[in-house]
Amino acid sequence: MKEFQFVEMRQLTWAVWDDWLDSRGLAIRERLPFAAKELPHRFRELCHDLSIARDRDYSSLLIDSLHKRVLRAQQHIYGAQPRLRRAWLTFFLAGFPALVRGEWRFVIPALLLFFLPLAAYIPIAHYWPESVYLVIPADHAAQMEEMYSPDAPSIGRLRRDAGDDFRMLAAYIWNNVRLDFQCFAGGLLFGVGSIFYLVYNGLIIGATAGHLTRLGYIDTFWGFVAGHSSLELIGAVLAGAAGLRVGYALIAPGNLSRVTALKRSARIAIRMLSGAAVMTFSAAFVEAFWSPLPAVPVAIKYAVGGGLWVLLLAYFLFAGHGPAGDPRHAD
Repeated sequence: MKEFQFVEMRQLTWAVWDDWLDSRGLAIRERLPFAAKELPHRFRELCHDLSIARDRDYSSLLIDSLHKRVLRAQQHIYGAQPRLRRAWLTFFLAGFPALVRGEWRFVIPALLLFFLPLAAYIPIAHYWPESVYLVIPADHAAQMEEMYSPDAPSIGRLRRDAGDDFRMLAAYIWNNVRLDFQCFAGGLLFGVGSIFYLVYNGLIIGATAGHLTRLGYIDTFWGFVAGHSSLELIGAVLAGAAGLRVGYALIAPGNLSRVTALKRSARIAIRMLSGAAVMTFSAAFVEAFWSPLPAVPVAIKYAVGGGLWVLLLAYFLFAGHGPAGDPRHAD
């Protein structure tokens, strides 16, 4: 192939690259020259053009222009990584709380399904202690008593785990991820699974809290859970809300096929689940490294825990009211 034929065949594609590379302003540059799924293939094509020009000994002017184009394209593409970090920061500062407010039709039922059984069983466990064993096994209740006993060597941990912060971190992460996954994935059963796991986990936590409170382990138990409870419990609720959204799409797809409705709903649900996952991961770190600290007075633990609840409530109510919180902007 002659050089002019090669240029004629490829110049339209090069022009698309040049328009993007020469564009002014961050917003314009963030618009990719090709569809995101095509970009790797298109960049390989551009590199291949340079290789062909060199192998066929085309003019130095053409080779130099292709070389510069490849270098600039590489810098722009890899330079998108800081923009990706900014996108995540924008999501958590504005997009996530706006998304949660926008999905109130699923968030409020998830809150009720989780917190009503939890709150109801605390007094039930006090006035009907034997009922606790209808919800949690006797050996699990015994473990909870050992972990939160005032005589425990490390509050919130079994004797064999005392002092092993990183091992407990892994255990807390696993437990939180399992809980979130149950609440979310249950939505695929037309939402029934999400409803079940929200109610079930609310009952388990309420029965445990009521049982330990009745035994008088108030400061040891409530002081331990105060710090991480907001992040862990709200994270589970939002995972359940994401599951309810998926289930609703399967039950009421409207004019769409169930597959199409599920795909559209899943895009929103996954974003909510991502935010919930960050919350529960954060809760695991607090639970592993702050909650069991014996040197911290319980009053401070209550104050920190209460402050986190207030901050989290304010975050979801007031953050993300500007353009950055617009779901269309986030998409």
